[in-house]
Amino acid sequence: MKRHPQPIVAIIGRPNVGKSTLFNRIIGRRKASVLDTPGLTRDRNYAMTEWNKKPFLLVDTGGYDPVETDDISVRVREHVMMAIDEADGIIFLTDVAQLDHPVDYEIVDMLRKSGKPFILAINKCDNHALERASAAFGSFGCRKMLAISAAHGLGIGELLDGIVEPLPEAEAETEDGDEIRVAIVGRQNAGKSTLVNKILGVERVIASPVAGTTRDAVDTPLRIGDKQYVIIDTAGIRRRGKIQRGPEDLSVTSSIMSIQRCDVAILLLDANEGISAQDMHIGGYIQDAFRAAIIVVNKWDLIEKDTNTAGAFAKKIKESFNFMPYAPILFISALTGQRVRKIFDLIDEVIPEYRARIETSVLNNVLHKILQRHQPPIQKGRQLKIKYITQTDTAPPTFTLFVNDPALLHFSYERFMRNQFAIELGLSKTPIRLKLRRKTKD
Repeated sequence: MKRHPQPIVAIIGRPNVGKSTLFNRIIGRRKASVLDTPGLTRDRNYAMTEWNKKPFLLVDTGGYDPVETDDISVRVREHVMMAIDEADGIIFLTDVAQLDHPVDYEIVDMLRKSGKPFILAINKCDNHALERASAAFGSFGCRKMLAISAAHGLGIGELLDGIVEPLPEAEAETEDGDEIRVAIVGRQNAGKSTLVNKILGVERVIASPVAGTTRDAVDTPLRIGDKQYVIIDTAGIRRRGKIQRGPEDLSVTSSIMSIQRCDVAILLLDANEGISAQDMHIGGYIQDAFRAAIIVVNKWDLIEKDTNTAGAFAKKIKESFNFMPYAPILFISALTGQRVRKIFDLIDEVIPEYRARIETSVLNNVLHKILQRHQPPIQKGRQLKIKYITQTDTAPPTFTLFVNDPALLHFSYERFMRNQFAIELGLSKTPIRLKLRRKTKD
């Protein structure tokens, strides 16, 4: 199955105009239909969301300041320029109390030169007087302009209507035989390029690299034995503009887009650096996307070892990535090729579970066992009643539970059920997605 990335919307503006408030307001409006308890706090700068059934990746940039010359300000400017270059749509946020700010004019000029569709959103219009005052921003000459209050939610729906309307439609997932799409993701300098080169140098490539998406992620078909793979090379992503990569967390954007398109994500860690917050953020995106995963520790040849070294490192991984208990762990050296071939052995173990389909009768028998072991807890005098279960999708296995009231499912019981289904159904190497649907009375 071939997956395609979602459009990108970036929020751009000077410091302290309310970008993060707007970001949180937009994300807070998403209606979660899937019962998913996040494994950890996400980096607030990136989030998948949707409006009017149009999914998109929302990016919250730092405050643009063209004057400051310190390293942080320079990196933020690079980040903003990269976000503009990547974006399919842009929200340019200003402060109603700061009309005719010279930096705002500079940003407008940048946006016009980019050719990207954008909306000028005048923030902090918390009353009618301020909303009327926003009309003065017409001097910017922007085709689309809107008064909003991110703090109070005023005008947000209209803003989202305007920003998603010109976004390109995400292509539907398409069947593409039995190929397995593998994304190699991780922070910078973990060895992604070295690993990709080792894989493609050791194995026989049966087709030339082709541009897989408008984001120019290089997709390389690869056959090993009778198995067909496609390597999505995050490290090879090329930007449309000439702007150089800025702060390290810019690699997160390309990782997210690759994760959206893959069946299996190879999360590459650097043995020398240990486990970083960004590693866990990227792992969180894999979990949120419900993709199969393998955690691969690279540069293992450079580590001084004793008999307990690998076990101790694996224990740290399991603790840090406890929200991904299904992900196997592998220690390799991309440089020497040590155990690189084992990656594909693990992929071949993971994929059958990821694509598994379970008979409805088997599912309901397992559900009966789970309920006998542990009934849902009572909340405010009411208890979740689960009538029956059926599988509604694969990749990953997606089970829909028909219940009396979906709001009665506690996150701890959801986690318990996921674990029990994994054990009973032999699905320990794949994420499991649970959905709840209210069962109407006959």
